Amino acid sequence: MVIAIGFEGSANKIGVGIVRDGEVLANERETYITPPGEGFLPKETAQHHRSKIHDILKRSLAAAGITPKDIDVVCYTKGPGMAPPLLAVAIVARTVALIWNKPILGVNHCIGHIEMGRLITKAENPTVLYVSGGNTQVISYACKRYRIFGETIDIAIGNCLDRFARIIRLSNDPSPGYNIEQMAKKGTKYLPLPYSVKGMDVSFSGILSFLEQKARPKANQK
Repeated sequence: MVIAIGFEGSANKIGVGIVRDGEVLANERETYITPPGEGFLPKETAQHHRSKIHDILKRSLAAAGITPKDIDVVCYTKGPGMAPPLLAVAIVARTVALIWNKPILGVNHCIGHIEMGRLITKAENPTVLYVSGGNTQVISYACKRYRIFGETIDIAIGNCLDRFARIIRLSNDPSPGYNIEQMAKKGTKYLPLPYSVKGMDVSFSGILSFLEQKARPKANQK
């Protein structure tokens, strides 16, 4: 039986998770919320993570019902992501591993997403559509490594949604994409969007430019 604790802080969310042989015992997190229409700056995001991490760590241990001596390995996101938040979390993870005298393992952010999905769904040898704020990729495992068979040629779908939310000044709480979805459910007019697929690759910058042209004048009137 292996119990792993993981620290994640590659963007505006800071979280500490605890997993025992594939079972999630704790998944505590906090989100850095900025005013509507504003993004999150790396330095300020790192400051937020530093201010929250100690409390989140205590909450995770309490939720899992374990103590540091029960932990077998400390894991942390080593990238990709925003450098200052990544560094802040890495320092905490290394400090914890040193104090608790535990081995430490840096985890690729993207592979972590895929492996967690594979673990929860129990999928075997899946082809994955990986979508996030920084990535939109079609990925599969071949020849002992993950390989990208298609991806965005400009911006990720998550980044497209985030930027559109800022244009129309939507709240970041709980997330821009969720708030866009809730507004869309109330919509009464269907708006065709320009969209291009090139082989296995996709493009979203055209969609964002089109939406910006439509929404910017109305947003400026508010």
